[in-house]
Amino acid sequence: MANGEQGQGGSYSVEGEAYTRDSNYITTRVTRDGEDGFPVEPGRYRLVAARACPWANRAIIVRRLLGLEDVLSLGLPGPTHDARSWTFDLDPGGRDPVLGIERLQEAYFKRDPEYPRGITVPAIVDTTTGAVATNDFAQITLDLSTQWREHHRPGAPDLLPEAHGAEIDEVNQRVFTDVNNGVYECGFAGDQAAYEEAYDRLWAAVDWLEERLTTRRYLVGDTITEADIRLFTTLVRWDPVYHGHFKCNRSRLTELPALWSYARDLFQTPGFGDTVDFAQIKEHYYAVHRDINPTGIIPKGPDLSTWLTPHGRESLGGTPFGNGTPPGPPREPVDPAHTPLP
Repeated sequence: MANGEQGQGGSYSVEGEAYTRDSNYITTRVTRDGEDGFPVEPGRYRLVAARACPWANRAIIVRRLLGLEDVLSLGLPGPTHDARSWTFDLDPGGRDPVLGIERLQEAYFKRDPEYPRGITVPAIVDTTTGAVATNDFAQITLDLSTQWREHHRPGAPDLLPEAHGAEIDEVNQRVFTDVNNGVYECGFAGDQAAYEEAYDRLWAAVDWLEERLTTRRYLVGDTITEADIRLFTTLVRWDPVYHGHFKCNRSRLTELPALWSYARDLFQTPGFGDTVDFAQIKEHYYAVHRDINPTGIIPKGPDLSTWLTPHGRESLGGTPFGNGTPPGPPREPVDPAHTPLP
C-alpha cells in the first residue's frame, strides 16, 4: 500500500499516538520527455499494483479506462505481505513472470540497495533494469492521463479535463485528507482523542460528499474524472473493511443514499467494478493488520449482490465517458468467485 501502511514489524498502530502517513516517495516520473531518465516507451515498464490496495486500485482503473494494457504491463502481488514486502505468491513459482522476482522489495533495492522505507504499491518498475522508477501513487495516475496520452485507446475518456482542473484539485485535496487517508487515521489511531478527531473530520467530509452527490451524478462536471476514481476505491472498501475494521462506524455505505447509489453507478461502469476483488481486499486488511485484528479471522460478509441493484443516477444527467466510449472486456479479469459481476 501507499507509504505508511507497510507496518514496521507487523505493527500499524502506535499506542498513544495519532497515525501519520509517511509521504516520502520515489518522485522520479515516467514522462514524455524523459526528464528524470524514464521516458515513456511502450513495453518498457511494469505497473505493480495489488488489487487489495486502494491506492494501487486507482492505477489499475486508470490504466484500464485509458486502454494502456498493451503498452504498460500489470504485475499483481497477492493480497498479503509480511514486514518485508509484497510478494508475487499468486504467480506460478511465486515469481513475477516479467520481472522474475519473488518480492517487490527486490525492485526497490535495485533502485537503492539501502532503501529505508516501506515497500509499497503501486510502483512502476523499469524492466530494462529491474528497478523501481516511481512509487508516487498520486502522480502515477496523473501521468498515465497526461504523459501517456499518445498511447491511449481510441475513445479513452479525459479524466483531467482542463476546464475543471482547479475544481478537481480542490475536491481531491479534501477527499484525500479527510476520507482516503481519514479512514486510516481512524483505523491506525493509537490514542482515543486522535481517533475521535479523525472520525469527526471523516464524517464531516462524508456529509459534504453526500450533499454534493445528491444533485450531481459525478463529483466534478458531467463525466467521470480522476476525482471519482480516487473516491471510489475508498467507498468500495467501506462496508467490507472500514466500517468495522477501522471503526468508521457511524453509517454503512448502504445507509447513505447518494453515496451508495453513486458507488453502485461507478461499480457498474466498465473499468471500475471489474477491477475490484472483494476477497483479496478483505484478506489483506484482516489478515495483515494483526495488531488491529489479532485473530486474523476474515469476515464472511457483507452481501455483495446489492452492488448490482439499479442505481437510478441516470436521471441526474451526465455520461460516464463523455464523447468517448467504455473500455472493452478486462484483459486481467478478477476471479469470478471474488466479485458479484457476471
